[in-house]
Amino acid sequence: MERTGTERPLWRRYLEQADPLVAAEVLIFLFVGVFFFWPLYEAVQAGLTAEGRFSFYWLGRLFSNRIVLGQIANSFLLACVTTALCLVLTMPMAIVSTRYQFRGQGILTGLLLVPLILPPFVGALSIKRYLGQFGILNLVLERLGVLDLSSGRPPDWLGSGFWVVTVLQTLNLFPILYLNLSAALANLDPAYAQAARNLGAGKWTVFRRITLPLLRPGIFAGGSIVFIWSFTDIGTPLMVGYEELASVRIFKELARADVSGRTYSLVLVMLVLSVLFYVLGKVVFGRSSGAESAKASTASAGQRLGFWGTLGAWVFFGGVILLAILPHIGVVLTAVSGQWIKTILPERYTLDHLLFVLRQPEPRRAVLNSLVYAGLSTTLDLVIGSAAAWMLVRRRLRGARVLDLCLMLPLAVPGVILAAGYIAMTAPGRLLEAIGPMRNPTMLLVIAYTIRRAPFVVRGVTAGLQQIPETLEQAARNLGATAGQAIRRITVPLIAANLIASGLLTFSYAMLEVSDSLVLAQLRVHYPITKEIYTQAYSANTDAMQIAASLGLLGMLVLGGSLAAAAVLMGKRLGAVFRA
Repeated sequence: MERTGTERPLWRRYLEQADPLVAAEVLIFLFVGVFFFWPLYEAVQAGLTAEGRFSFYWLGRLFSNRIVLGQIANSFLLACVTTALCLVLTMPMAIVSTRYQFRGQGILTGLLLVPLILPPFVGALSIKRYLGQFGILNLVLERLGVLDLSSGRPPDWLGSGFWVVTVLQTLNLFPILYLNLSAALANLDPAYAQAARNLGAGKWTVFRRITLPLLRPGIFAGGSIVFIWSFTDIGTPLMVGYEELASVRIFKELARADVSGRTYSLVLVMLVLSVLFYVLGKVVFGRSSGAESAKASTASAGQRLGFWGTLGAWVFFGGVILLAILPHIGVVLTAVSGQWIKTILPERYTLDHLLFVLRQPEPRRAVLNSLVYAGLSTTLDLVIGSAAAWMLVRRRLRGARVLDLCLMLPLAVPGVILAAGYIAMTAPGRLLEAIGPMRNPTMLLVIAYTIRRAPFVVRGVTAGLQQIPETLEQAARNLGATAGQAIRRITVPLIAANLIASGLLTFSYAMLEVSDSLVLAQLRVHYPITKEIYTQAYSANTDAMQIAASLGLLGMLVLGGSLAAAAVLMGKRLGAVFRA
């Protein structure tokens, strides 16, 4: 006997009546819950468990270990100094680029994004070539008659490595803060500063009492990313050889076959500190200070700089850009050098190392692996991020704000900590052991990349939707188009630039993801490009450094092309994807 409609199962009737967007929202919540909150829970639980019971045993041992406490302090100091240097560097550049006009301004501000095309992890490959005892700096000083390398011990400018890591991170991360400060300054209403000047306030007073408070959300948006990135970076310190950091200790312990509760207790401390710093930054800098009412209703006409002002701007911007691209130049020269021993420039050039990377199985497989991981994760990010952005801007579903918060949280949770959670949830005997690092971590790497870069797509697509009047879609509906047709024929073409730019950014950063790649890819057959670079750099092969630099050059070309395309498509809105 055939069932009537009322006799159909309840779950089937619910699915037939359910809103597809509500179902999508539930699926995204499940995805984030399983692959973001569950790993964090597993890592926290492992750090608070001893002999199968809840215990503070491992935390007690951690806080009684002066070496570990010193490493945590070093990580905190590194993040503070890097963020402060980025702020000092970018504040005057953002002010000059938004308040003044000069010849070549577009070229210089475009070149400021160049450091983003190469992670400091890869740039560190060339730092010994510059600052080693027989590096370029000492060779130049000898050529100028300042040093005599043949007598005595030449100075080693690398030192302990702390300041080298700080400078490398600063020169790589400052564009993120610059983008946010420039966007924030462009949105400020010039009437506020003008009113203060009319009341007799000087330029410094106006900046300190008016401009700086209104810039706090922009400072937080970029500064929080810079701080957390620096606080938990493992690639750059490893390449430089500075290992007195908590993040490096976590990486080295996670790389062992048997991970103890001691490791996860340190992961717990780093997680708590990262979230605490993020929240404190939100409270101190993230408040708007009335910024909602301070957005400019009209664009401020920039003051035209004269000859000397233009020259000063070129010297300042050009000097920063030159310092920032020195690691890139070093990587390129190392990759194409045939012989480079105790000379300022290579004595001979060759493409053999680049051809080796493309021909040999292991380096070529690493490049292909990264293309697969990045491609799959970018596809997932576009689907998840676009759906979430639509819920936020167009439908405003119940719980959409909570979903937005959940998707933004990965910006506050470092990659090495999330990777530690994945190792805990895929440990031997666990439900997900089959996708663990010692089996086949392809799915795990794709998911890790997706979780880490989803905020870029959410913010990029949200910015596009907010600029498109909803009346266009309503007009299409009034003419008989279905909701799907209106989205496909009206909305998607109008936000195509945002979708493509967000996808390019997500893909490029997934290609050169460091923390997840170094921790989760344990078997060489699954190595992505960054893990292969790390392996080659520490290899005993004669040409290991040139091969690592060649891999870095390939990654740099992919990331550079992606960022250039994204910048063309989104323009000044590119900074929106770097906001917390």
